[in-house]
Amino acid sequence: MPDFLWAAGSATGVGSLPGTDIAEAQRVVFGELPELPHLAELPARGPGADIIGRSAGFLVELPVQLYAGQWQIAPRPGRDQRRTADLLERDLDQLTEQGERYTGPLKVQSAGPWTLAASIDRPIGGRLLRDAGAVRDLTDSLAEGLKRHIDDVRKRLPRAEVLLQLDEPSLPAVLAGRVPTESGLSAHRAVPSPDAAKALRVVAEAVGVPVIAHCCAPDVPLQAFRDAGAAAVALDLSLVKDLDPLGEAIEAGLGLFAGAAPTTPPPSGRIDGKMVADRVATLWKRLAFPAAQLPRQVVITPACGLAGTSPAYARAALTACREAARRLAEV
Repeated sequence: MPDFLWAAGSATGVGSLPGTDIAEAQRVVFGELPELPHLAELPARGPGADIIGRSAGFLVELPVQLYAGQWQIAPRPGRDQRRTADLLERDLDQLTEQGERYTGPLKVQSAGPWTLAASIDRPIGGRLLRDAGAVRDLTDSLAEGLKRHIDDVRKRLPRAEVLLQLDEPSLPAVLAGRVPTESGLSAHRAVPSPDAAKALRVVAEAVGVPVIAHCCAPDVPLQAFRDAGAAAVALDLSLVKDLDPLGEAIEAGLGLFAGAAPTTPPPSGRIDGKMVADRVATLWKRLAFPAAQLPRQVVITPACGLAGTSPAYARAALTACREAARRLAEV
């Protein structure tokens, strides 16, 4: 089994949390996820805190702006860019203040190049995805920007070991040619899996830290993530239908960030560590891997981001993930 940066029996969050108070959100993260905390994201703060605007803020020499509610490439940095940078700076200040004594793995997140290309418009209209050259420029810009971001985090928390999560919820649609054009009457070309993996690898090699490829959509492109050199894949267990590709990835040494805690309250209204642990253990048994391997190779997470739920449930879900990880480590 390969060595993983995280400790056995670890849990973490996907990224987003409810509310607008970054100080409180970061306190919750460090309190509930002591083995593998992450930089909290609060989309409720509005433009620039959303996954696309926040991630586009990492782009180098490729400014963006909001136009009619849609992010697009801008001729020069403007108000939207400044707002995005200000929100990130506040987040990093809280991370620095609350994590100054932290030693261990720490996760930061960004949308990946394909989700950005499928979501950001060119200045003349239409998604960047339609222009292969624009996608290459976007990928290179994102790679450089994320390298700078990670270097900044390392300077702020020199005893932390940084992990990067690349969020690619749009990648299955990109690969299948299901991203609609501006008119909605047709779709952009399907991108071959090797091309998708190549762009992801550009980012992974530039940042120089382990990359977790995250996709909480059906049809997770495990092969593309493996070909990109990802250290782990993060996915929603409830969407896994075909176990063979996942088993092959795990056997090849890929870490699994198992999205097992539901992002909305279950019918009972309560969530606990046993429920989450049982869900992961059942999948692991179906995959037929040794039980002792699970706590080293698997990190327990919510199924996806928690921005759409209540603060009380978000905290309960993170607590359940931590308790589940401990239960599984004690088996």
